[in-house]
Amino acid sequence: MATYHSGETAVQERAGLTTEAGYALGGIGATVPPVAREFLAEQPLIVLGGADLTGRIWATQMTGAPGFIRVPDPRTVTIDALPLPEDPLADILAPGSRPRIGMIAIEPATRRRMRINGRARREGDVLHVDLDQVIANCPKYLQKRDHVEIRPGGDDAALPRTVVGGTELTPAQQRTVREADTFFVATASDQGDADASHRGGNPGFVQVLSPSLLRWPDYIGNAMFLTLGNLLVNPAAGILVPDWETGSTLHLSGTARTVWDPEEIARVPGAQRLVEFTVEAVREITAASPLRWSSPAYSRFNPPAG
Repeated sequence: MATYHSGETAVQERAGLTTEAGYALGGIGATVPPVAREFLAEQPLIVLGGADLTGRIWATQMTGAPGFIRVPDPRTVTIDALPLPEDPLADILAPGSRPRIGMIAIEPATRRRMRINGRARREGDVLHVDLDQVIANCPKYLQKRDHVEIRPGGDDAALPRTVVGGTELTPAQQRTVREADTFFVATASDQGDADASHRGGNPGFVQVLSPSLLRWPDYIGNAMFLTLGNLLVNPAAGILVPDWETGSTLHLSGTARTVWDPEEIARVPGAQRLVEFTVEAVREITAASPLRWSSPAYSRFNPPAG
């Protein structure tokens, strides 16, 4: 039976949404239903979150032609891909390792998404994930993007992949964050159980307060508070900001906290709470993905950016 951990229940109580969280618990299972199996098989992208060998949390992505994500049985997801060698999570997936990872698959064209969490095991170039949680998610704040194009060995083959690291955001990276309408956040409980989730809004919904401090609104959601619950007991977090047009990825790792101050919250349209993220490590990878997407149609649920 699905349950919430102490951090999740504490946030639910503080938000006054324990009843709603109880209803939402029905959306957490341990097996992949048939309709979700079909959904996963159609996706060319899955986002992964977890801790690197030093314990730092990162979010990243893996891509492939539709069909590269398979469900051989209801308790297992198999992915015919691995993170890039330059990826911040590449080292945790060595043969013989059993890291706990969180994943989220999204379909921008239909605004569908689902989260799947468990333990990974690698066999050759294939990743198997033994599932602990399968979570249905609502489509709010997910921007619609169409016409996915996969370019294996195409234009990207002539582009050298570059990696830029650092401990704070450059001016160009700050612009990337300010202009983003979507990012993914990875967290973990105090027991190390990882989770990856989506955050979306109109461009500008993520504020860059300094080269090492970001802030975004926490909008009305499913009342589970899986991300904020993890942050309460373990502030480590990672962010992935994808560039939907170029295939570059911006990975950030650091710590995050929830802001409950009513005056601060009231200044941000639609915010129920705020999250502040302190950047401690940056990795930007160009030519990281062969996928290309159309310009977005913004979700009608997006509040105005503050």
